Amino acid sequence: MSPVGGSEPSERSEPSERSERSERSERSEPSGPQRLFIGGAWVEPDGGHYEVIDPATEGVVGWAPEASRDQVYAAAAAAREAFGSWSRTSPEERAVILARTAEHIQRRLVPYAGLAQAESGATTGTARAMQVAVGASRFRRYAKGALEPVEQPLPPQINEAGPLGRAAVTGALAIRQPVGVVTCITSYNNPWANPAGKIAPALAMGNTVVVKPAPQDPLSVYRLVEALQAAGAPPGVVNVVSGSGAEAGEAAVDSPDVDMVSFTGSTAVGQRIAEVCGRGMKRQLMELGGKGAAVVFDDADLGSAVAGIGTTFSFYSGQICTAPTRVLAQRGVYDALVAHLAAYAGRLPVGDPRDPGTVVGPVISAAHRDRVESYVELGRKEGARVVAGGEGPSLDRGFYVAPTLLADCTPDMRVVREEIFGPVVVVLPFGDEEEAVALANDSDYGLIDYVWSGDVARAFRVARRLRAGGVGVNTVGRNMEAPFGGFKKSGVGRDVGSYALHAYSEVQAVVWPG
Repeated sequence: MSPVGGSEPSERSEPSERSERSERSERSEPSGPQRLFIGGAWVEPDGGHYEVIDPATEGVVGWAPEASRDQVYAAAAAAREAFGSWSRTSPEERAVILARTAEHIQRRLVPYAGLAQAESGATTGTARAMQVAVGASRFRRYAKGALEPVEQPLPPQINEAGPLGRAAVTGALAIRQPVGVVTCITSYNNPWANPAGKIAPALAMGNTVVVKPAPQDPLSVYRLVEALQAAGAPPGVVNVVSGSGAEAGEAAVDSPDVDMVSFTGSTAVGQRIAEVCGRGMKRQLMELGGKGAAVVFDDADLGSAVAGIGTTFSFYSGQICTAPTRVLAQRGVYDALVAHLAAYAGRLPVGDPRDPGTVVGPVISAAHRDRVESYVELGRKEGARVVAGGEGPSLDRGFYVAPTLLADCTPDMRVVREEIFGPVVVVLPFGDEEEAVALANDSDYGLIDYVWSGDVARAFRVARRLRAGGVGVNTVGRNMEAPFGGFKKSGVGRDVGSYALHAYSEVQAVVWPG
């Protein structure tokens, strides 16, 4: 099992060792080397610490703890011990703790966003509004979610006399019960919203959790658990263990105390996790890769389509699985769409995410920058036309990739078929509706697709035929109560809204004679 996200972690070292990149980010430096959080206590890591690097400056943000396999197992054991009492707490008590957590996060939004920005390279607006603020809102949502009914009455059944007894009317209830101990393995692109979207519904349902953050930006997750601790979460209900390599994640999955794994990250890592879960019959919730198709018909509002597709260039610098990275343009609008997208990409300021004028910040690491750039070069070799970008920005420091548009692509190209996870958009032409649907569905992925058309009836007709967990019609917006998850290699299960409460529960049937 490799680190989540596909990029290499920073080299392991001790706080006393000063690297050449010793400058630290202002406003976001922790007071000292971070410790693990196990069983309600802050614990020194067995494996020392490793650097967390600011992708914009290449400076050291802080020192993350390197958990040993034994320490991860101890965290799972602590969660197992806490499960009995936590699962029996009243929904009202759980709701109060989750609501207090949201309040704690909201009060500290600015410093928390500063740390998230330093770790992830997000712009200031994104770090505040889309990372920390969304993290707080998810705890508020599941404070209410803890109070949602868990019992569903079923129609009574009339049973004739037979081998099982006399004739009777049998009543039944379907009751959602907590799964048990849940391992939450989070992605690097949003160190607040993604963990909160796992931890909050899991706790609301009465589960206990072990959180294994992405290696690139784990410090924010420790601040999140501090918020839970301050809100009164009992010891062992939430535990956090981190590591720069594969060991901590592997232990968090294969621990015999773990009943379920919730994972966000690459499909390749998800497949390896699924193999381990299969051997132990552990529940899974997997949100994996994406290669979202954006189908643009001749009658589409081009301004709306360009603005939506352009989010791939800017939002998290394209490091988002829901991005419309694979554009299918009807031939009548193909040239105009390519020209508009190229102009849009060329206008986006790339640079320091702390600068108010910046729209496109860095990608997460040097290794990931090199990976994205290698795909752009691969596209050239495969015959794609580089219409915008294609060369790294001339910046002294940081892991930056220019917004890049590859046109005249064909379905067999690797840049069309594989997830790049950066500010790169590929464009293919199509003729009619049938070809559009066939091209969109010709993918290993099926997370979120998009359709732009002035004919709303056609847009919805096409949406119903797309093999994706979600479809945006004339928008890239989300409804945060709608189920979220993927078809095919984009994942297993659904979360968000009440669907997340269902994902972190088992259904029990209780029957009785009437």
